Amino acid sequence: MKKIRLYSVLVILISVIAGCAQHTETLPAQMTMSKDELRDKIKGGWAGQTIGVALGGPYEFRFNGTWIQDYQPLIWHEGYVKKTMVNRPQLFDDVYVDLTFVEVFEEEGFDSPVSSFANAFADKEYMLWHANQAARYNLQNGIEAPESGHWKNNPHAQDIDYQIEADYAGLMSPGMPNAASEISDKIGHIMNYGEGWYGGVFVGAMYSLAFVSDDVNYIVEEALKTVPENSEFYRTINDVVQWHRQYPDDWLQTWFEIQKKYSEDEFCPIGVHMAFNINAKLNSAYVVLGLLYGDGDYTRSLEISTRAGQDNDCNPGTVGGVLGVMMGYENIPDYWKKGLDGAEDIDFAYTSISLNDIYEIGFEHALQNLERNDGMVEVDKVTIPIQKPEAVRYEEGFPGLKLVGKKDFQKRNVESASFSFTGSGFVLRGEARKKNNNFPEYTFEAELYIDGVLVETVKLPTDIIKRRLELFWNYELEEGEHEVEVRVLNPDKRYEIRTEDIIIYSKSDI
Repeated sequence: MKKIRLYSVLVILISVIAGCAQHTETLPAQMTMSKDELRDKIKGGWAGQTIGVALGGPYEFRFNGTWIQDYQPLIWHEGYVKKTMVNRPQLFDDVYVDLTFVEVFEEEGFDSPVSSFANAFADKEYMLWHANQAARYNLQNGIEAPESGHWKNNPHAQDIDYQIEADYAGLMSPGMPNAASEISDKIGHIMNYGEGWYGGVFVGAMYSLAFVSDDVNYIVEEALKTVPENSEFYRTINDVVQWHRQYPDDWLQTWFEIQKKYSEDEFCPIGVHMAFNINAKLNSAYVVLGLLYGDGDYTRSLEISTRAGQDNDCNPGTVGGVLGVMMGYENIPDYWKKGLDGAEDIDFAYTSISLNDIYEIGFEHALQNLERNDGMVEVDKVTIPIQKPEAVRYEEGFPGLKLVGKKDFQKRNVESASFSFTGSGFVLRGEARKKNNNFPEYTFEAELYIDGVLVETVKLPTDIIKRRLELFWNYELEEGEHEVEVRVLNPDKRYEIRTEDIIIYSKSDI
């Protein structure tokens, strides 16, 4: 009996060691796969992203600082994606903004300058939010990329925007996370900086590595190596990895740990002092939560990333896409693929590209990128040069700034307004709007004076496509007391400028 027990213990120990070894998987220098397998993985990535977005759509930002309880079922049924594409086409901004960049690659090739991507993005008529809209306003008003995404010019620089649009970079870079990062360096800085850019780098790397590994732990941990270790983004995701090891059977415990340490957002002006949080690192934490606790199970992974809350259409979109690549389209469970019935030939809003189109376009772009990176493309197979992930450069948004607070400053029909504050930076939130929707669009011009000096003159369009998300901001003042004045140059009684609140920052402890 003692020998039998000892043998059993040894078997268990060997099994545990083997399980741990999966997390330190070493990939070969290259990998060969058939073109059919590569195509199936690319198809799985695009389909999986679309499935995840549609699943999470009804819950998007309805569960902020909480989670969707188990007793609430998540809606899914045959033809669900088609229904969503018809009734809520703007839900798929994750996909159609991706496709904007794919179109440029298709029309101009891999050496297209950043201006081609930026102009295509700025000229589209789709609605945008957060870092994307702030970047579009910048591009349309003379601030070119990459300055359009820089924190000095974009108060939403650390938001999730490029993170949810970086899928294409990984999908066209099978096994080549550094190639994906190179693409993301060019395009991701159109709208993001620092943590916001790192979110896209990380997602692109996960997609890339999912082509050559079927271990989600490995995919997450290797992809994280593309992010500098001294960044807040790296620390956030690494903490999730460690909490998963500490609480391997309790995703909610890790969810609570994430909330305790990372749920505050000091810089997205809309999220300050709110439960709402669209920061890249927090939502990436929810992506990793779903991947690690789902452990390769497609259904469980989607459910956890959706139930975690906040941007819970984008997060399962990323999870569904990464797992779609890892397992391939053919292995996505039929329960989820039935939701695609009737949807794959429908063009995404603002594009002439359907899922069936992007399956083939994405496959061709992957072949081209393989050849550009010393891969081999033969008649029926490809050889992938597997890249060891390298960290991109370090950059920090809003360095040294600390949130002092938020003051109510609600005014209507503003022609001039002034306030004072103590600190080194501020954001004045508000909007330009029509008093009657039947009026044509109008563009205000307004001046900003700080301490009696004219700092800038800006346009404030009422058009939602061209809008400036915040009225004014400045993060680079000398520490101290400041007087701020806004003057509207062309008031019109049919329109108004409304102010909402003032967010104040400092580089010292006030």
